[in-house]
Amino acid sequence: MNLELVWFDSFGAKSSCVLVKTKDVSILIDPGVAIMHRSFPASLPQKLMWVEKGWHEVEKAARKADVVVVTHYHYDHHSPDRMKIYGGKLLLTKDPNRYINDSQRGRAMKFFENLWRYFGDEELKPGSHQKNEEFSKADALDVVPTGKMNEKQKKWFEARVKKWKGYRKIEEAEFDDLKIRFADSVELTFGKTKLRTIGPLFHGVECSRVGWVFMVVVEEGSKKLLYTSDLCGPIIEKYAEVMVKEKPTYLVVDGPNTYMLGYLLSNENLERAIRNVCRIVKKVDFELFIWDHHLPREPNFRHHTSEVWELARKLKKDVMTAREYKEGKPAVVEELVKE
Repeated sequence: MNLELVWFDSFGAKSSCVLVKTKDVSILIDPGVAIMHRSFPASLPQKLMWVEKGWHEVEKAARKADVVVVTHYHYDHHSPDRMKIYGGKLLLTKDPNRYINDSQRGRAMKFFENLWRYFGDEELKPGSHQKNEEFSKADALDVVPTGKMNEKQKKWFEARVKKWKGYRKIEEAEFDDLKIRFADSVELTFGKTKLRTIGPLFHGVECSRVGWVFMVVVEEGSKKLLYTSDLCGPIIEKYAEVMVKEKPTYLVVDGPNTYMLGYLLSNENLERAIRNVCRIVKKVDFELFIWDHHLPREPNFRHHTSEVWELARKLKKDVMTAREYKEGKPAVVEELVKE
């Protein structure tokens, strides 16, 4: 198994894109790039240059891939417009019909409309309503059982279920140059390579309004990759438990969004994320742990998560950002602070 860290936040534009190559199959996960936020310490021309460079790397990696995975519909994880990325692939996507918020449903509609036009030369025609669908859990691991939800959570989840049942269903499809399959929870085999997804999972905290995502696990022989997109730490303890039990050789994990500390990230949830990642570092005998997405969006991310980096140094385990691994240099935001 070989990992290519295609583009990540630590290179200067928002992304968490990795190419996994085995003897059987090449899998590109989350091919998206988005510009950094206004407070990121770089000029607009510099930010735009990083976006352009990021897309160049993503499109180059896509040419090597047999399978493309899209864990959710944020623009730093997929593109609704760059259709050539998906040509000739098996496309595994977040289910656009269920366990999805309004914003991502809208983005998913645009994405699938473009896929149908580009690869099928036809208009997307969603099917019947999903009114008979049943939704007994709020996420795959039942971290907040519906019977134990507080009134606010219950009202929120019931409203979401009503939305999902009212959606006209987007169907999986197969065109001459593209096969689309929804992949919140699938197990696929390519020769001796196994690909599993674990989801739907909350995007960040319990009952997150931001939406749902899924984990990706790729196994080849004794080697295993575990990839997370937007678990934000992980913050949720049960998600960290799953990651420990998987015993991955390689981890590509997103961190807490410390650039929003005090706004969308509370001190309590930051502390939870740090405890969870420290547990993973202690318990898993990994060869490499890339902890990047969300973190290098502000210059003090190492200070805010210092316990993790210090523990890794103490245990002599390789935990680093993608840019540090790929180029042997500090993460880009740290370079900017030094200038």
